[in-house]
Amino acid sequence: MLVGGQQYRAIWRDPSTGRVRVIDQRILPHRFEIMDVTTVDEFVVTIRDMVVRGAPLIGVTAAYGMAMAMKEDPSDAGMAEASNKLKVARPTAVNLAWAVDRVAKEIAGLTPSDRALAAMTLADNMANEDVETNAQIGRNGVAVIEEIARSKPADEPVRILTHCNAGWLATVDRGTATAPIYEAHERGIKIEVWVDETRPRNQGASLTCWELQHNKIPHRLIVDNAGGHLMQHGMVDLVIVGSDRTTAAGDVCNKIGTYLKALAAKDNGVPFYAAMPTSTIDKAITDGLAEIPIEERGAQEVTHTPGRLESGEMVSAMICPDGTLASNPAFDVTPRQLVTGIITENGIWKPNTG
Repeated sequence: MLVGGQQYRAIWRDPSTGRVRVIDQRILPHRFEIMDVTTVDEFVVTIRDMVVRGAPLIGVTAAYGMAMAMKEDPSDAGMAEASNKLKVARPTAVNLAWAVDRVAKEIAGLTPSDRALAAMTLADNMANEDVETNAQIGRNGVAVIEEIARSKPADEPVRILTHCNAGWLATVDRGTATAPIYEAHERGIKIEVWVDETRPRNQGASLTCWELQHNKIPHRLIVDNAGGHLMQHGMVDLVIVGSDRTTAAGDVCNKIGTYLKALAAKDNGVPFYAAMPTSTIDKAITDGLAEIPIEERGAQEVTHTPGRLESGEMVSAMICPDGTLASNPAFDVTPRQLVTGIITENGIWKPNTG
């Protein structure tokens, strides 16, 4: 996607140095900085501390982490240790384990001396696959937007609500939930995006608004609790979210607060779609509520909020009394019966609600 007129991916390998580079998402939108990630331990921290985030991007980052680990120690023991380290960095995103297992399976039969190159080549291929997958998600999902646009007056935009950031910053490029939005914009369909702020880390405010602004997509930031009100007044035509893990039956695990948007959408007759690559679908589980592990993050994300002063200084401000206890589940599960459809690279399917 474009940043200051220049094309970027969220993760890439520098062709001149061979180093893996990522955009540090913790400090967006106030500063745009690129980091080199050079050791498997640094890859673990990059994932755990949310330098990168979003299930598809976490997966590709983990693949590069495995490749870097094979440079450090290509033995069977080294491969097993790296796999274990990476898999526990963030437990909810199924793409993490999927990517690590894919690399491990590919290189397990090779001699140790051949593993590093093979793993790095596979990681490069997985990054490119992600870009094409997301582009196809956009081509499939835009049909939903086109259908709504045909039913509206020509001068009215299709108003789309999205939660958290399932944009190009959550993938290698293009995004999942934003892929149909970008596709619609490029086809000249008039759209406007309602962007949930997405507490507690404010990924909607800080990341989705930032990338939509750079790509000239009309949008408005709203507080998390405004979505239901807008739906009641006919101001939302469509909800599109991403997913960190979805069951084969269609239960969607996504950023905390997604479930409430789905409830409001159902009550107001607003279509609710989740967009994701098929690698996010966990075929090993059937009951999302019972089987998907929900990451519990630190209380300080709730008790404090980051921001930038007018002076430019970055600060973290406490928003509650000293000693306040906080709970911080990072995700929730939207039951399949609330989901209109799942948009993947293979098409759109309706969850099994029987």
